[in-house]
Amino acid sequence: MANGIRDRVAIVGMGCSRFGERWSDNAEDLMLEAFSEALRDAGIERNKIEAAWLGVCLEENNVGKTAGPLAQGLRLPYIAVTRVENACATGTEALRGAVYAVASGAYDIALALGVEKLKDTGYGGLPVRTRGVVADLWLPNASAPGAFAQLASAYQAKYGVSYDDLKQAMAHVSVKSHDNAVLNPKAHLRNKITIDDVLKAPTVAEPLGLYDCSGVSDGAACAIVTTPEIARELGKRDIVTVKSLQLAVSNGEEAQFSNWDGASVRTAEVAAAKAYREAGIADPREALDLIEVHDCFSITELVLMENLGLSDPGRAPFDILEGRYDRNGKIPCQVDGGLKCFGHPIGASGLRMVYEVYQQILGRAGERQLAKADIGLTQNLGGHPHQNVCAISIIGRLGA
Repeated sequence: MANGIRDRVAIVGMGCSRFGERWSDNAEDLMLEAFSEALRDAGIERNKIEAAWLGVCLEENNVGKTAGPLAQGLRLPYIAVTRVENACATGTEALRGAVYAVASGAYDIALALGVEKLKDTGYGGLPVRTRGVVADLWLPNASAPGAFAQLASAYQAKYGVSYDDLKQAMAHVSVKSHDNAVLNPKAHLRNKITIDDVLKAPTVAEPLGLYDCSGVSDGAACAIVTTPEIARELGKRDIVTVKSLQLAVSNGEEAQFSNWDGASVRTAEVAAAKAYREAGIADPREALDLIEVHDCFSITELVLMENLGLSDPGRAPFDILEGRYDRNGKIPCQVDGGLKCFGHPIGASGLRMVYEVYQQILGRAGERQLAKADIGLTQNLGGHPHQNVCAISIIGRLGA
């Protein structure tokens, strides 16, 4: 009987490029920047890597459809390399491939790398491509801001939260992320903003304004994984392991509006329950020291606090305003600045989240280092509230 992968895989090296408008760099440059850091961190030679997974979502943009660019760009030694894509959860999907490969015993050391080069497309947001006749007819004019604005409206209607309270809470989410990003040299947007800046900004899709939306960036992030036993052989004393890695994908029920009220991300609820069970977590509010979630919009982060079981239903706006998820709060959220300030190079985002948790656990986060960071959660979401894929990883010290 399957019993999960808790503590069966260790992360021995991670790397993350600087995110931003990297006009003078190509995707290979970004991959090398992240990989070089991870290789130094792991303390191994590249010929020790036995298999690799490349996460790229919009493959036509500067990378290609196969895993070849990873093998060629990093000069990997003729090993098995697989390209994966799972919407905006692509980065975590790459990690899942590498982690499961090690957990299965198929390989001793594996690499997961996610990259995206979006700024060169000239498109203002994430480029939209056809998914076929049925999907095009179903939602021919859908936009990400429009879809998540509906999440905000449904949440407000369900819980009777006033418009002003919801806007204040969403503004607090964005201000918090900017405050944190000021302390992070790898973030794209490192400017402080105020509540007034958010509330007075142009509307993108009511009730979402400009500062409620994450940006678009170029970037790469990666992880080198192995077994805890090999990690010890490599001289690692403070071993960081994967406690859980879970995925949930919409099955169409939300889109049919049969038993979904539009005020939650159903896949996050399902994936979180599975992840907590696999990690042996009974109470996530007490167990988790920090979280990184898919804050594509401020309302997404707000709603996810409830879907992950960290706030009671209808209480997230008030928990946010009370500072529960601030850097010095009970459960710090987006300590690195989140998607809001890193932007969202799709293939890299999930691994970038894990990178921050990993750095915090090892006490390497510099000015933004938390006093206690033994176990953290990342939540990576792809798609719209009514149809999406949700990936959750829980990372922590061995034995935590």
